[in-house]
Amino acid sequence: MIRPRPITAGVEAFAARTPTLPPATHTNSYALGGREVLLVEPATPYEDERRAWLAWARGLASGGRVIVAIAVTHHHADHVGGARFFAAELGLPVWAHAEAAARLRDVPVARHLSDGEVVRLDGPAPTALRVLHTPGHAPDHLCFLDEARGALVCGDMVAGAGTILIDPREGDMAEYLAQLERLAALGAQVVLPAHGGPIDAPEALFRRYVAHRRLREQRVLGALAAAGEGGASLDALLPLAYADTAPALWPLARLSLEAHLIKLEREGRARRGEGGWRRAAGDAE
Repeated sequence: MIRPRPITAGVEAFAARTPTLPPATHTNSYALGGREVLLVEPATPYEDERRAWLAWARGLASGGRVIVAIAVTHHHADHVGGARFFAAELGLPVWAHAEAAARLRDVPVARHLSDGEVVRLDGPAPTALRVLHTPGHAPDHLCFLDEARGALVCGDMVAGAGTILIDPREGDMAEYLAQLERLAALGAQVVLPAHGGPIDAPEALFRRYVAHRRLREQRVLGALAAAGEGGASLDALLPLAYADTAPALWPLARLSLEAHLIKLEREGRARRGEGGWRRAAGDAE
């Protein structure tokens, strides 16, 4: 593993070990900007990784760059595990969406970032980062688009390997799909995910993610049809809708299944009752 890892002019990555979901083992932090720098994803809670992360950040400063703030994409533990620690050690403010600030009770958030605003960083080639509020995976999720370089820091919208969990307790499958479509239309040149290496051909990637979810939705509908009018529980639907998924992953797949079912219910295509979930009357294949 190369760290720090130069991506392009004014963009550098640092992968740190975090308590994240498999197949990922690390979360990428990014330094954005040529002279003034925004650090994104203060992720690691582990002492040895924190020392390495701090050495990286201080190395940026000793090289003549000025770190202006630390930003978080969302409140999940594998993205904010070092937020309070790094902010205190480096004397920096933390920036996040207002929804994240409400969830990060022990992290003082100095600035609430909102959809469409632009963070401007001075330098030989000034950097303008457009903030994108992209809920779906999490209600507070943010992406950062460097429009001049075509680089999109996308947090957990996509990953270098595997798929993204949509947990129905705070995620929204319909919103997630809508935000993937939005990201596909941006014209970015490279996607910088929280997990995995840089990904070229962003539009194709986002559209593959949407197609994957649409295919899964069809399998969920097929499972509902097989259950018949009597309906079926989540646990009964799971092996039908996720027959192509290793059983070891079914606990996570169960959450995604529920997120799909809630989406279908809101669209009037599925309903739930005492017998479990069933396909809505009149919904065609």
